Amino acid sequence: MKIILQRVKEASVSVDGELVSGIGAGLLLLVGVTEGDSKAEADWLAEKVAGLRVFNDEAGKMNLGVLETGGEVLAVSQFTLLGDTKKGKRPSFIKAARPEVAEPLFEYFCGRLREAGVSSVLAGRFGAMMDVSLVNDGPVTIILER
Repeated sequence: MKIILQRVKEASVSVDGELVSGIGAGLLLLVGVTEGDSKAEADWLAEKVAGLRVFNDEAGKMNLGVLETGGEVLAVSQFTLLGDTKKGKRPSFIKAARPEVAEPLFEYFCGRLREAGVSSVLAGRFGAMMDVSLVNDGPVTIILER
């Protein structure tokens, strides 16, 4: 699995002009599920995201996680994160898990975030063409892989 984590002031997902999900301050996660990923990867990444200290404390240092701030999470499945561009000019997505594997694992990951104590975990619409809007806070953007 590969995750692009962005600290946001707000983020939302729309499909065909209809708002699907939206959050205030928290984390936007772009999540790519790789062929061969299992619940072990999802468990590890959910714990990592829930505890990652990317929010500022009263001294302005990144010492707080989404659990301490009460921030929300918006997770968006994005197989294009796994695009291989080593050869040619067209990305290959051969490493991305097929939808029938990726969707249940993505949903499992979101459930594990909730179980880890994240108060609000919302998601985009799996497999849809989505418009993702965000106001990046910082900007703080981190790549997580397992």
